Amino acid sequence: QVQLVESGGGLVQPGGSLRLSCTASANISGTYAMNWYRQAPGQGRGLVAGITVTGRTTYRDSVKGRFTISRDNAKNTVSLQMNSLKPEDTAVYYCNARDIWTLYDNWGQGTQVTVSS
Repeated sequence: QVQLVESGGGLVQPGGSLRLSCTASANISGTYAMNWYRQAPGQGRGLVAGITVTGRTTYRDSVKGRFTISRDNAKNTVSLQMNSLKPEDTAVYYCNARDIWTLYDNWGQGTQVTVSS
């Protein structure tokens, strides 16, 4: 298992930007696919963006062109750069590390992102 700690959430106006970061307690290189999920009030948790061990990325349609996921294996971190934020992006964002060998999911505690004027 790996512990994950997120940072970077907060309140931002529509059109603004935030950068979320997630630091893992173990080496993520070659073992963990890294993902960001989000959960809005009254809704289920859904995938926002993911990056494989080889660096391939995937995004949910509503954030394509606005969000960018990246990973730094040397620092055991994954980041989510969020630009052109919209009120509908408001949610708790969770970092996820999925062990590609066991498919075990590790979760961070979540960080609140609120987009409002």
